[in-house]
Amino acid sequence: MEKHPVIFTGAGPGAPDLITVRGMKALENADYILYAGSLVPEAVLQWAKSGSEVETSAGMHLDEMASKMAEAWNEGKRVVRLHTGDPSLYGAVREQMAKLDEKEIPYEVIPGVTAAFAAAAELKAEYTVPNISQTLIFTRISGRTPVPEKESLLSLAEHKASLAIYLSASMADEVADILSKTYGEQASCAIAYKVSHPEQNIILTTVDKMAGIMEDNKINRLALIIVGPFLDAKGNAQSLLYNKSFSHGYREEA
Repeated sequence: MEKHPVIFTGAGPGAPDLITVRGMKALENADYILYAGSLVPEAVLQWAKSGSEVETSAGMHLDEMASKMAEAWNEGKRVVRLHTGDPSLYGAVREQMAKLDEKEIPYEVIPGVTAAFAAAAELKAEYTVPNISQTLIFTRISGRTPVPEKESLLSLAEHKASLAIYLSASMADEVADILSKTYGEQASCAIAYKVSHPEQNIILTTVDKMAGIMEDNKINRLALIIVGPFLDAKGNAQSLLYNKSFSHGYREEA
């Protein structure tokens, strides 16, 4: 019996057409799909072929998920484990891979578009603006899932880099307090709720108003908080790359 590697696939931020072509093809070929039902919208499953078995992992613990994937793999089925966004970011995939390693089941990973990039596209913004910010930090505030002390939000925010804060909407007051101390109360920020979903709501505001706006709009999950001087960048912040006086391997100085 021919057996195929389990494929961990990033579904993207929500819109079905923001999955990668490779991810779409994996779904089209899959016989068994185990998807993160609490986060991945069912619309993404439109790429699954007719007759494929589809299950949500929303109510499963780690051992159950591993057993489901192993059972399907042992039957010779093409298995896709479908995660929201990109599997490498807050996807808890390493522990699933470890379970498959124990069972000597091979696997592959297909990356996906994370919400921070979909949000930047909607904002028509660039996180790495020359002379303003050349660093983008993905992080979260410490809550039920602890964060290493050296990676505390306060410590990272002190860099004043471009900052995308995941999984922290339920602690908006604490986030706002930290950002007020580091970026300042009047610093521009964006609240990006369910980016690319039909319910998408992206709000540009300032740090001092952020928590109140989130409370008024009942945004306490499924939202990114984005902050950084890049949000106020003007058109005169230009790179050397396209400057006519800057020569490189493909172009001489004008």
